[in-house]
Amino acid sequence: MAGSPPWRRGRPSSRTSFWRWWRRCSPNAEGWAPASLFAMSIHLNAEPGQIAETVLLPGDPLRARHIAETFFENPVLHNTVRGMNGYTGTYRGQRVSVQGTGMGIASSMIYVNELITGYGCQNLIRVGTAGSYQEHVRVRDIVLAQAACTDSNINNIRFGAKNFAPIADFGLLQRAHAIAQQRGHTTHVGNIMSSDTFYHDEFDQYKLWAEYGVLAVEMEAAGLYTLAAKHGVKALTVLTISDHLVTKEETTAEERQVTFNAMIEIALDAALGL
Repeated sequence: MAGSPPWRRGRPSSRTSFWRWWRRCSPNAEGWAPASLFAMSIHLNAEPGQIAETVLLPGDPLRARHIAETFFENPVLHNTVRGMNGYTGTYRGQRVSVQGTGMGIASSMIYVNELITGYGCQNLIRVGTAGSYQEHVRVRDIVLAQAACTDSNINNIRFGAKNFAPIADFGLLQRAHAIAQQRGHTTHVGNIMSSDTFYHDEFDQYKLWAEYGVLAVEMEAAGLYTLAAKHGVKALTVLTISDHLVTKEETTAEERQVTFNAMIEIALDAALGL
């Protein structure tokens, strides 16, 4: 099939030959390929330009839908792959997106990587819940993660025996803190823990982290901050305390929703400079 696009010239027979075939099908190959054909990533099927530069990242795709329906004007569904829905709309006149990431560092880093490298996202804010390690960090309080420890091996894979300190963007952190203070929300800024384990065999292990001032535990921030540093983009994690490892107190679903909405407004206004 001389002169036909390379993607029509036979199917690859192995994984290696697939990537050789795929490179031949680049937008520069023979000048035939539309850019839109190659912009879609493996786990996101949004078209080029459908995702805004500022993205909120809840773990739960149902929370992504709630954010879009509650806070966005004219939200449009931009992703449905694996049921991990994402939406783009406007908030106070500015374009913004929300994308579910699933639970844990491994899952969330897939979406963060593709949002940055495939869609050019520049401001990424994780919004979610956390468990408190400290008595003074109470249920329904808001935590702004200045940095994130982790027990995940994912950064060891990158850095070997060296340790990398994943931290938030200071500008986003500063704006979020100012907004939360102005609105009277009880807010804590400091180090958190991003754990690979939700159900831990040694429950009291959290006390070691608490001794070193770690405020709370969640499962994604360290991966987000690492990728943001690698690609030179801005990232922040804004959390609502939903349960307490010391006092055993927990929030109800209704209480979580009210506090969650306040957290979303803080994240949106900080990211968009409102």
